[in-house]
Amino acid sequence: MIYYETGSPEQELSAVDLQEGLFTALDKIGDVGKVLAIPPDYTRYPSHAGELTEFAWQYYGDKLTDILPALGTHSPMTEKQISHMFGRTPMELFREHDWRNDVVTLGEVPGEYVKEVSKGAIDYAWPVQVNKLLRDGGHDLILSVGQVVPHEVVGMANYNKNIFVGTGGAEGINKSHFLGAVYGMEKMMGRSDTPVRRVFNYASEKVASELPILYVLTVVEADGDGKLKVRGLFIGDDFEAFDKAAALSVKVNFEMLDKPIKKAVVYLDPTEFKSTWLGNKAVYRTRMALADDAELVVLAPALKEFGEDPEIDKLIRKYGYHGTPHTLEMVEKNSELRKNLSAAAHLIHGSSEGRFTITYCPGNNQENLTREEIESVGFQYKDLDEMIQIYDPHQLKDGWNQLPNGEEIFYISNPALGLWAYKDRFKD
Repeated sequence: MIYYETGSPEQELSAVDLQEGLFTALDKIGDVGKVLAIPPDYTRYPSHAGELTEFAWQYYGDKLTDILPALGTHSPMTEKQISHMFGRTPMELFREHDWRNDVVTLGEVPGEYVKEVSKGAIDYAWPVQVNKLLRDGGHDLILSVGQVVPHEVVGMANYNKNIFVGTGGAEGINKSHFLGAVYGMEKMMGRSDTPVRRVFNYASEKVASELPILYVLTVVEADGDGKLKVRGLFIGDDFEAFDKAAALSVKVNFEMLDKPIKKAVVYLDPTEFKSTWLGNKAVYRTRMALADDAELVVLAPALKEFGEDPEIDKLIRKYGYHGTPHTLEMVEKNSELRKNLSAAAHLIHGSSEGRFTITYCPGNNQENLTREEIESVGFQYKDLDEMIQIYDPHQLKDGWNQLPNGEEIFYISNPALGLWAYKDRFKD
């Protein structure tokens, strides 16, 4: 059921609009006893989920007893990040998700179903895992807050992904990521109906239906000047709210190009992107727009690690981004990679499959990744200061740019907010 919906490519929602929309939906829910909020972490700051979570706290007061950021495998939020993202929301309400230890398994999606929806790509059961607070916390309402946007693992981010990955366990995260990678992310990105989403939907409907979840979903667009505008707010307890949000997201977050890109320059905001685990969105979101033999230049001033999780970081350093066949061979031969299938999936996602080059330009501080480290995993390296002299983020506009030297580039100020494709590669 949808409790509130508004949105269009032309609409621009203010903070007041978001608050009124949320309060309208919560009024329809009626009186509840104990509330848990599950917003995304700081890596999804542009989602306006922090603002909406603060509004939920204002609405419920002491009834909002717990806030569990959907970290998935990401690093825990700092107090500074929490304060910046969630405003005056009390710090003592926040809980930290431990994806390896604080989870319970509610049931499973049968292997036969996973095999069917993946068209034979994968044949294993999928465990439905969530943070134990969702099952054992005694909450009358669970608010899952977040942004719907194209995504490399599931097709379109959020909805029940926020639950089963954001608060999920190691096995569930690993197997869902690997399913998407082996099936092929280029067959999924920008689509709401994918094998991974069908697995999550099966889990919602047949295994986790007793969880009292209300989904609060935003759609956010970066305009030509890089300014963020909230285009939609959809609040409901089932697939319909997500489906409508996804349809709007395709219109405002998916740019179809008339010609392929020969050189793309992507900027990674230092407040958001400190790892290739996140920064490789520059690869995921542009790959369908890049020409054969294109160059992708990633300006990454805060890049200091590969994986946000130390164990995954170690695996990325060891196996590198060398394409699907190599990664699948390594999974077959090495148990440590078989036990961390989300890392294997990430290695596939982050590779160009030899079709284009990926050049990372980390900062020059002591904590940044070095040339040796960048090149050891299969990327190319260039000096950030030298590249910014040519490709200055303050001078470039999102989209096509003609430089003084005659070079034409396609610039993206935040890869997390969109998906780009050459129209001949995306027929449907």
